[in-house]
Amino acid sequence: MPSLFRSLSARFRRSSPSQNDSKQKTSVKIDNRRQASCKKNALGSEVYDQVFYSLDLEERDYFGLQFTDHYHVHHWLDPMKKLVKQVPIGPPFTFRFRVKFYTSEPSNLKEELTRYQFFLQVKQDILSGRLPCGKDVAVELAAYALQSELGDYNPSEHNALFISQFRFHPEQDAQMEIDILQRFKQCRGQTPSQSEANFLARAKWIERYGVDMHTVEGKDGNQYSLGLTPTGMLVFDGAEKIGLFFWEKIQKLDFKNRKITLVVEEDADQSATGQVQLHTFVFNLVSHKACKHLWKCAIEHHTFFRLKTRGCVKHSRSQLFRLGSTFKYRGRTEYEAVHKDGARLSRRTTSTFERRPSQRFGPRQSHAVNNLQARLETAKATPSTSSVPVEQLINHLSVEESAEKPVSQSKPTESPKPGLGGVSSENK
Repeated sequence: MPSLFRSLSARFRRSSPSQNDSKQKTSVKIDNRRQASCKKNALGSEVYDQVFYSLDLEERDYFGLQFTDHYHVHHWLDPMKKLVKQVPIGPPFTFRFRVKFYTSEPSNLKEELTRYQFFLQVKQDILSGRLPCGKDVAVELAAYALQSELGDYNPSEHNALFISQFRFHPEQDAQMEIDILQRFKQCRGQTPSQSEANFLARAKWIERYGVDMHTVEGKDGNQYSLGLTPTGMLVFDGAEKIGLFFWEKIQKLDFKNRKITLVVEEDADQSATGQVQLHTFVFNLVSHKACKHLWKCAIEHHTFFRLKTRGCVKHSRSQLFRLGSTFKYRGRTEYEAVHKDGARLSRRTTSTFERRPSQRFGPRQSHAVNNLQARLETAKATPSTSSVPVEQLINHLSVEESAEKPVSQSKPTESPKPGLGGVSSENK
């Protein structure tokens, strides 16, 4: 018996170091940069607090930290759960800072810093192809982005060759860069804040602006996309929008294994029978985790955009939120963010921040050749006392094409506080 007690005592003593380990700090990376440290058993809220503090960001409800699991499914960090209970990869834990809820009316954003973060996110969404955008609209948005970063057009510095160092659209070409330059000239006089506000005011009308897309499979075996929006769930067949389920018409939203089920109400005046009818739609996803993630995102979008407060869930359509899981959205709603923060933010001292420069790439060779030809024609037409041969002039002015390699910045802009510089460039 004494040996048994000694054995148990030794076993319990060996467990102590693991308890101490849980109190040790571990690193957290935001957008592949080390940004914070926290305890291994820390709640997600501790990471959020550090990130928002480093950004001096007050309108926090629109943003989130995203991570990817072993199956390449994206998840949002839950502030009320421990890191080790929800993030499968790490430590170190790696997250992407990005907009989670896209407001349908950017003018509701109270602070310039918040609008700037939205501007960065939407600009990256367009460049990555996550937000499909026609070239005509992309030209207008690119001009606003240049005005925000460069200020007024300078004819001695800003030309198509210079513009080609920036990336705005996945199908950007030489003609588009010439069009951007012409539109950039029309933005004269706009401050960075005004340019970003104009950018968002135009971007909000793009069809898929702010749509959270999820790939699903229908009963017919074909692939579709379900897009979560402030008004409901969009259904896409490829690039074509084929349906919209309004939140107030969804009577049931459930999931089981890889299957998600929607029961949607059809109004009597739209029904062939003249009576209210219910239609059931069933979609399959690639995995149980992907299915549950879609279900959770749908709950969060419904609560954030449709309800005035979280408490309304208990009295309004509670069945929608109790099927398949006990998950509930724990954040505030957009109504609370817009109407309850206004007075507090208006009393806050204006937040000062520095805008970071865009990544630069090598100039486009076709623009370099055109510039060279123009300068040679000017040199031939204008008599000069210079004795420099034309061949030497050509060698001096020639520009080699860069294979899409970023050009390093001599003096990168730093944030006023250590930490996050803005939304991730790896958003998906």
